[in-house]
Amino acid sequence: MANRGYDVVVDVDEHEGDLGHTDLQEDLEFHSSNFDDANPRNSKIPPDAPFSSQPSNTSSKRFLWTISFYAQFFDVDTSAVLHRCLSALIPRQPFLDILDGNPDLYGPFWIATTVVFILFLTGTISQYLASHHDKAFVYNFKLLSGAAGLVYGYTGVIPVALWGALKWFGQTAAGEVGMTLVECWALYGYANVIWIPVALISWSPVNILNFGFVAIGFIVSAVFLVRNLWPVVSVTEARVSRVLLLAVVGLHAGLAIAIKILFFA
Repeated sequence: MANRGYDVVVDVDEHEGDLGHTDLQEDLEFHSSNFDDANPRNSKIPPDAPFSSQPSNTSSKRFLWTISFYAQFFDVDTSAVLHRCLSALIPRQPFLDILDGNPDLYGPFWIATTVVFILFLTGTISQYLASHHDKAFVYNFKLLSGAAGLVYGYTGVIPVALWGALKWFGQTAAGEVGMTLVECWALYGYANVIWIPVALISWSPVNILNFGFVAIGFIVSAVFLVRNLWPVVSVTEARVSRVLLLAVVGLHAGLAIAIKILFFA
């Protein structure tokens, strides 16, 4: 048909069985067509919007200035935190596999806070044992501020610098880094868990014994960091990867030396 926008319905007489006997005046009907209508009003089949792969406009978004953005990094239960702490002390599998794409900042924050207060407590005990008891002992609250600056600064700043170096030197072909910033924070945060038992037993007046305890804490945490950072750092050039690992170990050794000198000298 030349007329567009119409359907043609032909009624064939069953008795005649021949289109030649069809009366076009009586059996030929024209109906309005909706084939060209982009949004048919009378369509009985609803569009498959729920199965569309396009994200809806009402999907929830987390912005940097909202509480929900930061709440997602603290969405972890106690059992998961304890399991991650144990995995940091006794590593049996890669820590990123244990995180399973859900790194948290809850554990690292409270681990760092616990280390700060224990360092202040045991450092005070160590100073008390080394002081002369003929005069009143004065608490040195500079130990508390020093512990907070040392632990929070190390745990907060070093992962950012490492992540920036990996982003600069270790991008994949897709332009991605093998470790997110939150995962880097979580890795360093859980690496601090070894300093809790070390700080609890390093207040002894025997200096060589304290050196041994701090050395054990350094070795355990350094092995944990190197073991989990190596698969990420190894995507860079060989020279760059060696420099990054040496920087990680060197900075961690600096943390251990600072803990020994400032609190258990």
